[in-house]
Amino acid sequence: MNLSTARSEKRAKEVGIRKAIGSMRKQLIMQFLSESILMASMAFVFAIILVLVALPFFNVIADKSMSIPWGNAVFWLVMVLFTFFTGFVSGSYPAFYLSGFNPVKVLKGTFRAGRFSALPRKILVVLQFTISVTLIIGTIIVFRQIQYAKNRPVGYSREGLITIGMNTPDLYGHYASIRNDLIATGAVENMAESSSPTTDVYSNQIGFEWDGKQPGTNPLFGTIAVTQDFGKTIGWHVSQGRDFSRDFPSDTNAMILNQSAVQLTGFKEPVGKIIRFNKKTYTVVGVIDNMVMQSPYTPVQPTIFFVDLNWSNVITIKIKPTLPFKEALPKIAAVFKKYNPASPFDYQFTDEDYAKKFSDEERIGKLASIFAVLAIFISSLGLFGLASFVAEQKTKEIGVRKVLGASVFNLWGMLSKDFVILVTISCALATPISWYFLAGWLKNYKYHTDISLWIFLVACIGAMVITLLTVSAQAIKAAVANPVKSLRSE
Repeated sequence: MNLSTARSEKRAKEVGIRKAIGSMRKQLIMQFLSESILMASMAFVFAIILVLVALPFFNVIADKSMSIPWGNAVFWLVMVLFTFFTGFVSGSYPAFYLSGFNPVKVLKGTFRAGRFSALPRKILVVLQFTISVTLIIGTIIVFRQIQYAKNRPVGYSREGLITIGMNTPDLYGHYASIRNDLIATGAVENMAESSSPTTDVYSNQIGFEWDGKQPGTNPLFGTIAVTQDFGKTIGWHVSQGRDFSRDFPSDTNAMILNQSAVQLTGFKEPVGKIIRFNKKTYTVVGVIDNMVMQSPYTPVQPTIFFVDLNWSNVITIKIKPTLPFKEALPKIAAVFKKYNPASPFDYQFTDEDYAKKFSDEERIGKLASIFAVLAIFISSLGLFGLASFVAEQKTKEIGVRKVLGASVFNLWGMLSKDFVILVTISCALATPISWYFLAGWLKNYKYHTDISLWIFLVACIGAMVITLLTVSAQAIKAAVANPVKSLRSE
């Protein structure tokens, strides 16, 4: 619509001649709508081809398995109707605008567009760049949120950790033997069992009692059973007290709390405190820094660790950092084949499991960036065509100004000024719109980044640079043209 409206005045004489030889306005409207619908139909064919090529890549990015429903009649009906609707809408304004020209004025050369004839074009440019700038801002903030969560201290070391599910009875009851055999391979630094991996908390319990607990409350704690080597294997940080140890047989009645659990209990000096659970008394022997075991975008859950082999269902192994994985894994697999011969050696890298927690946000970021690039590309195409048209419309004005001494820079500024103003308006609209929606999106995360002013400045400056690069090609071309040629007919 934008480009065809811009070119409408170039076809004014054509309309005048057609009307002069008897063409009805209805016929002219049909002609221009037909041209627009034909263009949309051609675009639809190319769109199908583009979808065929791009769909596999899109499915990977979006984590979907979509396909074109070739045999679905409703799909094709909707597509055909949408194509005609697009063609009709994009050609409607030019069709009704062109067909209303006065043939006498046009053919006498006295036709001038109305003072508001350029308004629809300007509105469309503003809308296009408002969408583009909004998407740019959204993309930056999404990736900042992902990076903000990734940089969050996790409270343990993921490097070299692998987890193996204890999915068969053959692995139970052999903890000491499996651990000794793994360390004997020379590939394993340490090994432990637990009831949850480091990237999740499988169990949550209520019913804990302690002196000073607020009456009428029954708080929920994450509960993880571990072996004495768990903390040393994953490298958690003990901030108070001590870690579990085989040197203390009483550790079967001991607990370690994370910082969130200490805050929930209200303990000022947690080490040595007594906690009762399931008719059993436990002593707090240590406090560890909070570990991000669940969503990296939420506060760390109050979690209690205790020693109990009966709850274990996950094996965590720390591979020696000096040994490549490709050498270490076969040695580890041989040990598990010895104790669990009927099952394949199935393991997960802890850092990969943790990375999956960012998959949804990364997918949003990738999709937003793709649509931002497409929006900018489409906007730039329209802007390029519009700049070409404006430069062509002002050919004689440019020639006169050059004869009177205007420099190339002056002419470039004259032709670029209107577009810079339009993009400035777009930025002014996109800034509050994007802030409103993205602030609402960030509220979904209790642990989130801030929306900084520089994000809006970068997006707006980027849009301005793209605009100037797009417009300058046509502006400079028109500015350096020989004024003799443009003024020859005068």
